[in-house]
Amino acid sequence: MKNYIVFDLEWNQSPKGKQDSLEEMPFEIIEIGAVKLDENFRLVGEFHRLICPQVYQKIHYMTSDVTHITMEELRKQGKFFPEAADDFLDWCGRNAVFCTWGSMDLMELQRNLAYYAMEIPFPRPLLFYDVQKLYGLFYKDGAKPSLDASVEELELLEDRAFHRALDDAYYTARVLMHLAENPGANAFLPYQSIDYYWLPENKKEEIRMVFPGYSKYVSRIFPSKEDAMKDRGVTRIQCYECGRALRAKIRWFTPNQKIYHSLAVCPEHGWVRGKIRLKKVDEPRVFVVKTLKLTDEAGAAIVAARREDVRKKRSERNKAKKQRLQEEKKTASPAKRASRKSRRNKANKV
Repeated sequence: MKNYIVFDLEWNQSPKGKQDSLEEMPFEIIEIGAVKLDENFRLVGEFHRLICPQVYQKIHYMTSDVTHITMEELRKQGKFFPEAADDFLDWCGRNAVFCTWGSMDLMELQRNLAYYAMEIPFPRPLLFYDVQKLYGLFYKDGAKPSLDASVEELELLEDRAFHRALDDAYYTARVLMHLAENPGANAFLPYQSIDYYWLPENKKEEIRMVFPGYSKYVSRIFPSKEDAMKDRGVTRIQCYECGRALRAKIRWFTPNQKIYHSLAVCPEHGWVRGKIRLKKVDEPRVFVVKTLKLTDEAGAAIVAARREDVRKKRSERNKAKKQRLQEEKKTASPAKRASRKSRRNKANKV
């Protein structure tokens, strides 16, 4: 029987910032809270554990301000992470479908499991439900509101605080239960998210999935963004409705070197918008998340306008650079001008 495990984590980090942070575990879990829903989205159980920290022995001020958890409380009541994690995974059961508010909790859970050399018993790729994304999709035109704002908007507020693991898991479950009623489970169930803790190790393992209204591709790791953008699998545009390979009407362009946009047209299904996100693994290595989505004339016009804006800004930057160099040349001292002239003369003689 399928169970939906709605969970939330609270974590601590180095009180001194990145300089004393462990790269393999920047966030140490100090609390796990979860709610179990059955396949009909009825609440059937709760789970809660405090965890005694082993890595960061002082509470970061932000963690303290938000959760009001003290180190004394964790040391007195907390279990060691391996025991708490085993308890949690046993409680989840074998047919667990994970649900979270946002995408970070699954990532940090797996990082903590790996740090303690524990087995990560999840399938690859790991699919889950990001309740924040689902609520934004069906209620907020794609925006991603906070949990407390969403709970208040839906009038689900109870005599429970926010920013503790079990309470946040409970409120996230209430939002999910609301979605199961309106627009209905069948409406949101196809919109699964992909966890990026595990990444494809080679081309064969790359992830290609089709969701209602868009397709998603997750690449293997590339040595650099330049290598990624040279790869044909990354830049290929294909209609996910009919599988036809498409020629770009607007080739891949970027306003910021992190996100790339493109536009193509399928003879049968119309305009296809492409978006590539370059996600950093560790400098300079990256992986790619590519989304392709059918659009209309208005959507195609947005991509064209964005491309024109990038061209305009690039032209303005080049013009400003040229003017700056000309000004520097005019204001250069006679000695510098003579030195430049001497170097040019020597170069000509050679």
